[in-house]
Amino acid sequence: MADNSSFDVVSTVDMQEVKNAVDQTLKELGQRFDFKGSKSTLTLKEKEKILEVVSDNDYKLKAVLDILKAKWVKRNISLKALDYGKVEQALGGTVRQHITIQSGIIDEKAKAIVKSIKGEKFKVQGQIQGDQVRVQSKSKDELQSVIAYLKQQDFGIDLKFINFR
Repeated sequence: MADNSSFDVVSTVDMQEVKNAVDQTLKELGQRFDFKGSKSTLTLKEKEKILEVVSDNDYKLKAVLDILKAKWVKRNISLKALDYGKVEQALGGTVRQHITIQSGIIDEKAKAIVKSIKGEKFKVQGQIQGDQVRVQSKSKDELQSVIAYLKQQDFGIDLKFINFR
């Protein structure tokens, strides 16, 4: 088994960093003058990996999301992990938006990654294992070429490369 090298392609989000970014956003909302008396709230449902944003109107909702995105970028969390739901009317004349935090690679994206690797004629084997993709080869140089290739591609998700051995 020592003659084969491999790495895993994953898409994960550190939920502690997400929690910290949400806390910082709420703190800033409490301090900003333009949000005084506003019904703007941000709720993180950790188990379901859902953010719920409620605000007075569309304009303030976008402002809350801009603050949140800035906090995410400062904490090195990829914005590609956010899947925005539609803006809907809520109680009391407010608007609400649900944002799903994507974790793991869904089957469609995993198949696209494997197909892309095979299409480039690398001497590697790619296989889907649950919510990640394992890439194996005899040559570590070939694996590094695959990593460089995948970094250049845009699959709409944040890719991380782990367990390189």
